[in-house]
Amino acid sequence: MYSKVEQAFIVNFYYNQDELYLAEDDLKECEMLAMTAGVQIIMKENIHLRNIDSAYFITRGKLEIIKYKVKDHKINVLIVNKELKPVQVRNLEEYLKVKVIGRTELILDIFAQHARTSEAKIQVELAQLRYLLPRLTGYGILLSRLGGGIGTRGPGETKLEYDRRHILRRISTLQKKLKDIEKHHQVISKNRTMKVVTLVGYTNAGKTTLFNALTHENLKTGNSLFVTLDPTIRKVSLDNEQNFILLSDTVGFIKELPHSLVASFKATLSEVKNSDLVLHVIDIQDRNIEAKIKTVEEVIAELGLEVRHSVIVFNKIDKMKDQGKITRFTNLYPESVFVSAREKINIDNLKKIILIKAGKNNGL
Repeated sequence: MYSKVEQAFIVNFYYNQDELYLAEDDLKECEMLAMTAGVQIIMKENIHLRNIDSAYFITRGKLEIIKYKVKDHKINVLIVNKELKPVQVRNLEEYLKVKVIGRTELILDIFAQHARTSEAKIQVELAQLRYLLPRLTGYGILLSRLGGGIGTRGPGETKLEYDRRHILRRISTLQKKLKDIEKHHQVISKNRTMKVVTLVGYTNAGKTTLFNALTHENLKTGNSLFVTLDPTIRKVSLDNEQNFILLSDTVGFIKELPHSLVASFKATLSEVKNSDLVLHVIDIQDRNIEAKIKTVEEVIAELGLEVRHSVIVFNKIDKMKDQGKITRFTNLYPESVFVSAREKINIDNLKKIILIKAGKNNGL
């Protein structure tokens, strides 16, 4: 039914004109997700919806316009930047004659592609199965997708062959494995003699670049989302080889992160809970900083991870043309730090603050 090259039309929706600027950011974020998933983007569009159609999500008039564009531009994948019900996906695929991928499936697909270690693969498979379980009834055409590109990849791809009882047994097995992993993390944490500092932040804020700047490592970075799935921990000297910490990089957060994925990655993100200091990295160029801060805080709260001490680190100041923005955020967040991880601006100052916050006052 589908060609090997997946050519996508991305659609995002907003419900009133006041939301249009937010919708533009959401559309750009979905475009980055699709690019990370390896899809060729042919078209993208923000669509104004007054109502949500229960059968198709998209109202019939808008759907007819999409159908024309899909056919005219030879699109074979429609990516909808919303959570879709199985019946809506089935109806859309039958109506448009193309594969339809919702936001959650897109994110799960990316995580599946980036899972490298056994722990990450367990977490991704568990998330995929948790997502699939309540959707078995009425999944219909979706069960024929095995091996069909986006939305079917990763360590859990054989999930489509499972029945409900098999899925429940497999979920139980994976949960036990993750509990064992979490216990192992806790044992390691208790035996550490050095203070632990953890980087968190909205995905693509530059956490891994900052990690490289502090550790002199060369971990993979790039203009793609979810490069880091497994926590990476390195020893860092704060002041001329006299005081050291352990620095941990974690998976980036994103708005409307699937609950199944959040729950599955709880073991990995336990580094946040065990940290003496959390550095919350934020892209200062972002037009929607407050919402991104809120997203990260909500995910941490949802996981029940208590943060004892934290510092906000505004990154990418080398690209800032509006110096007034730095002044405004200095006033709003007086204990924050402004750096450029890529250009290594203010990195030494950040190390001094880490030493104070996680070090001397805590017996480093």
